[in-house]
Amino acid sequence: MKHIINYLGTLLAVVLIAATFTACSEDDMGSANVGLGIKVFFPTKVVTNQPITINGSGFNGVTEIEFPNGVKVTDFEIVSNDMIRVKAPSGIAAEGGKLIVRTANDAAESRMPLTLGHTNVTGFSKQPGETATGGELITVFGTDLEFINCVELVDAEGNPKMIDHKDFYRKGTSNLIFRVPLKDIADSTFVGMLHTYDGQHIPLPELTYEPAADEGHWETVKTTIWQNGGTLGEINWGGDYRFATEGHSTGEECYVIPQDEWDRMKTETFYVLIKGANPQIRVTSGWWSTTWTGNDIQPGNERLTDNGDGTWLLTVDLAGDALLDVMDEQHLLFTGSGYSVEAIYFIDEIIGGGPKEIVIWEGDGSAGEVNWNGTYRFSNVEHTTGEEIYAIPMDLWEKLKTNTFYLLLQGNNPQIRVTSGWWSTTWTGNDIQPGNELLEEIGDGAWVLTIDLAGDPLLDVMDEQHLLFTGSGFTPMKLYFQE
Repeated sequence: MKHIINYLGTLLAVVLIAATFTACSEDDMGSANVGLGIKVFFPTKVVTNQPITINGSGFNGVTEIEFPNGVKVTDFEIVSNDMIRVKAPSGIAAEGGKLIVRTANDAAESRMPLTLGHTNVTGFSKQPGETATGGELITVFGTDLEFINCVELVDAEGNPKMIDHKDFYRKGTSNLIFRVPLKDIADSTFVGMLHTYDGQHIPLPELTYEPAADEGHWETVKTTIWQNGGTLGEINWGGDYRFATEGHSTGEECYVIPQDEWDRMKTETFYVLIKGANPQIRVTSGWWSTTWTGNDIQPGNERLTDNGDGTWLLTVDLAGDALLDVMDEQHLLFTGSGYSVEAIYFIDEIIGGGPKEIVIWEGDGSAGEVNWNGTYRFSNVEHTTGEEIYAIPMDLWEKLKTNTFYLLLQGNNPQIRVTSGWWSTTWTGNDIQPGNELLEEIGDGAWVLTIDLAGDPLLDVMDEQHLLFTGSGFTPMKLYFQE
């Protein structure tokens, strides 16, 4: 009987794959050839003022979008012929319905319905009268919590302190978690507020807030679940990236995930590093029976972040999704087209002591902003030519070749090239810009670039050719190690 079930499952997969190939071949003709149409939109449940991304074709001529209940919108952004961004208007029918886009001569209706949500908070991890310390996590429980876009607290000077939804520790439909600011929080008792896209103001419990102790800081720790060793390539609606748990392995999977990590994936957010120019991602079961979110994930979806270097970060939260009900037996499969899976991991934050900073070089900004010049060139003391801004002692030079180090820089929109003084070899092979996971914005126009030269071709030439930070729109301020 088991063999019959497996056979039927395989047959179903073949049929689905064939159907997908057919759909893909139509899409590959290009949006210019297929006319006006809506492929997908996200999110599929909205409230008033909720940002929506619509993907499809023939959008350059769109003049109107109609929402359920006949609500028509003419104020929207045509990002490209394939993408529109719009905010959900008021007056959408409670029962939902289809989206319609219109040009002067044509109209197209979505296949999936748009539904209307409403945030309802049922509880908190903190109760009235309790203390919340800087850096502490607070959980909100309820339904449709994805529409909370801001938490309002009070800063150390008594002014409103807004925590944007992009800075929430976790954001889901049934719970969200935000972190109390480490230092910039009023040392007092007050009632904070949750704000939603559609204008709800939901009070938090009255808590006593206290800034964190001076010696504390938060560190981000990446816990790898699985990493591609280079043996698996680009997906083309295949089953290569299949994962099973212990006890349900069939030999078809590329990796068997330990049970404790598997259970954690089912209850906590995890991250998938994707490589590809234009990925179409389907997170589904190994039987292709159930797809996470019910839709494929493509650029423009808020769950997919462009790192700016040809890679993307997919944020996965399975809480409440139908995939949870089948993935133990049917496995977890990443399929689609135009990408490879490079790594799967958790991101944890822990509190620790203050880091020890070892400064390699520090400037005062007087050398000016980088503008594709050679001002910020560094050599070691044995290969100085007089062109460099600073000759680094040999012990520190050898250390930065084998250890992670950091560049503190100032600029509103930096484009950073880490290269040799001969401009012959560029670290990572690409320029680094905002959105790249190696570049962290720390506020007030300041950024920290994390640099690890291990295995990079720049190592082979930098002794003789030096180390150069060039590009545009930024001023290097400090090079340092952190221990």
